[in-house]
Amino acid sequence: MASDGTNGKKDVSEKVFLIWGGEGWVAGHLKEILQEQKEKVFTTTVRMENREAVIKELERVKPTHVLNCAGCTGRPNVDWCEDNKEQVIRSNVIGTLNLTDCCFLKDIHCTVFATGCIYAYDKKHPPGGEGYLEADPANFGGSYYSATKSKVEELMTTYSNCLILRLRMPVSDDLHPRSFVTKISKYDKVVDIPNSNTILHDLLPCAILLASAGDTGIYNFTNPGAISHNEVLTLFKKHVRPNFEWSNFTEEEQSKILKAGRSNCELNSDKLAKRMKDFGVEVKDVHTSYDECFQRMKAKGIK
Repeated sequence: MASDGTNGKKDVSEKVFLIWGGEGWVAGHLKEILQEQKEKVFTTTVRMENREAVIKELERVKPTHVLNCAGCTGRPNVDWCEDNKEQVIRSNVIGTLNLTDCCFLKDIHCTVFATGCIYAYDKKHPPGGEGYLEADPANFGGSYYSATKSKVEELMTTYSNCLILRLRMPVSDDLHPRSFVTKISKYDKVVDIPNSNTILHDLLPCAILLASAGDTGIYNFTNPGAISHNEVLTLFKKHVRPNFEWSNFTEEEQSKILKAGRSNCELNSDKLAKRMKDFGVEVKDVHTSYDECFQRMKAKGIK
């Protein structure tokens, strides 16, 4: 088990990060960034719904900040959640609330890496139009995964120690199986709809800044703007895989091969961009961020 090695005499000015879901994809990136920043960081795989184990782990590590990257997204995709609803509730609802509550009782800041896949384009928020704000009520329940996520987010806002970051279609500088680019590059066909995306290279350092500063509440945690699947794959072809080809199909055609619906929307990330200016950080727009991401991949020889 993890130990902070301080015999219970931790300097209150020292930050200690504990990453929940420690073997996960996003967790790995966070750990690497924190280590590069010479921060004190631990990871854990304790089940969030196990209250006694959660409390024991918090007392053992004595973190000042918990970064919650745990949860059930479904494998190979969210369709899995439709047939495993009890497990989804146990992790995404009971577990998430339990960990947040235990942190609250121990005066520990808790950052939850949540999802922005709780919205869908509508008349007020059409493609290319106004993006959803943090305070807008969720309007997408086409998948059980999204339905549970929107409900638990509403409950988590009650907690004064909780920072909620809404990621969408996250992308890393490699071809990790969980990366949005990896997924769509392997599909036979893709829909061509603009969406908000989260480029991890640019935004995960922002998460650490927000957590360290003690920010709470909700942030749409995406790069400004929206980008379509075709635009993403065009940049991918330009920089990474020149011979890559793909084809499109409609949402109606896509729905025939999926068990659950998919969220398509643009989130307004003005709040995040404004807050980052306080730290002297510019949040790059999604097209620029993608272009630079693929250039980094090319430089690494990733194909």
